[in-house]
Amino acid sequence: MFMTEFLAGARRAWHVPAAARHQTARARHRFRGARRALLRSPPLATQPHTSHEHPSTPMAVPTDATALKNQTVLPRDTNQALGIGQFAIDFMSGKIGSPDASVLERTVMFHTDSVLCGISAIALNTNAPIILRAEAAEYPHAKGAPVFGSTAKVAPEKAIVANSNAVREWDSNGTNFGFNPELGHTAGEFGHNDFYPVAVAAAQQQGRDGAYALRGMVCLDEIRGRLAEVFSLKTYKIDHVVHGAIASAATYGAMMGATAEEIESAIGMTVAHYIPWRAIRAGKQLSDSKGASAAISTEVAVLSMMRSMRGFMGPRDIFRNPESMFRQFEKTKGDSPFDLVLSHSGSDFAVMGMHFKLGLYEHQSAGALQGVLTLLRENPQILEKPDAIKSINIVAYEPAFGIIGDPAKRDPKTRQSADHSMVYIVGTLLRKAIEMAESTKSTKLGHCDNCYWKNLMLVPHDYSPEAIFNKKTRALMEKFSFTHGGPEYDRRYPDGIPTSLVIEMADGTKYDSGLVMYPAGHARNTTADLKGILAKKAENLGKLASDNPQPIIDRFNRIASLSSAELASLYDFAIANRGKYE
Repeated sequence: MFMTEFLAGARRAWHVPAAARHQTARARHRFRGARRALLRSPPLATQPHTSHEHPSTPMAVPTDATALKNQTVLPRDTNQALGIGQFAIDFMSGKIGSPDASVLERTVMFHTDSVLCGISAIALNTNAPIILRAEAAEYPHAKGAPVFGSTAKVAPEKAIVANSNAVREWDSNGTNFGFNPELGHTAGEFGHNDFYPVAVAAAQQQGRDGAYALRGMVCLDEIRGRLAEVFSLKTYKIDHVVHGAIASAATYGAMMGATAEEIESAIGMTVAHYIPWRAIRAGKQLSDSKGASAAISTEVAVLSMMRSMRGFMGPRDIFRNPESMFRQFEKTKGDSPFDLVLSHSGSDFAVMGMHFKLGLYEHQSAGALQGVLTLLRENPQILEKPDAIKSINIVAYEPAFGIIGDPAKRDPKTRQSADHSMVYIVGTLLRKAIEMAESTKSTKLGHCDNCYWKNLMLVPHDYSPEAIFNKKTRALMEKFSFTHGGPEYDRRYPDGIPTSLVIEMADGTKYDSGLVMYPAGHARNTTADLKGILAKKAENLGKLASDNPQPIIDRFNRIASLSSAELASLYDFAIANRGKYE
């Protein structure tokens, strides 16, 4: 009872406006003093101080309680699992404010993009989505939720795992890098916009409308996005989907009417029972587990939430639990390793810093793709004699150099490894440019960078077995070298995607892209026609899923205005069967 009352008071007291984050050291000191004075909740357990303790990084938030109005602060010496639960409940109820229209619009864009990725993967009969859809069909549930392309209700956790897996299958939907320098929260954990089916299913189960589903999507992205800013899972070889699992449990619970204590219990179960390792993503040729990891995490999170609502009691106060993943990897005297700041109003939401993929490629190759496209547009003579290309050198940062520049990725044999191979991704784009120039008998492939993105967009068939072993692509791949840019590049990530590229011709002429930081699709890019390029992507993927995709696209773009009946039938459309993709 004390903790619940405390957190309610803390939420009223601490809200952080987006415009007031740059604080002096004196202000940070005052905040820490105020926090110590106001927060007397004891930790779950303590450990002796050791030299390996996680440093107590100050949180750069203002101390004037009257000015703190847009965000909820959950300090490290509080029960953050309970706090996340109460935040999700209050956010979904609207009692603590509402996101700006810009936040809702961007979330709709990410959601529509993810659905088009998902239904196109189903149309091409990719392995894991088809298996999980078949599995879902074996669990009919009168109060459940449907899978894409159906109105039949199945167990909600089965609908969610099937739909979430489908949207991730191409590895082409949204990405976040966990970077918030204004708060000093720069853990840089990866994440993807794979979790929207959780919010849609909950809204459908509750008979709510599209606006409620959309609010749930914002809530889920906010929790997982802010966790990615404060705790790096990949540093400890833990798969990044854990943050999404925590957010899924909280959001699903809040939307289904759970109490804060029940959500706390479900988060505890999720963290204590279901921690996935990055073994999922290791090896030369990757498996279905890579694409299904986020989906499986939603399934266990939702199941944990259901059990908790039935009365099952999971571990409490999991972020301060001395034996939990968080404190095992980052030792403290008893606190959680981090402070957590969650937006509930205004425009400063985590989703605003997330990034789009403008086709099928590993996001960390986006800088190189932008560099190639710009070089080809500015120097069309490169395409006049493509056989004269002598070498292509890409310079990039860690982790791009280690992940997609790994020598093991120079000879990909599956889509899952090809879409994480820098030389394959950029080599394929260059081959497509050469072939387009030959077929159109013009080295000018568009009027601007936007046209080049649209005309050369990487699509699923660019990762088919035939494409992966295309002789022209393989010949181009042999001309690539990949160099680590060192500290100058590393320090610029994850603010941007620092990449440069030099194409050298046989006569010694060199074409240098210069440093690319914010390629099209990046949250900080201000020059690309994002909506136009995404519309082309939706068209490309939509045509795989349907002979008439525009009504489907329009339906998802209108989700904020859908009635409860319309949301219930959101997935009521036919998905084409285009045969076996691989």
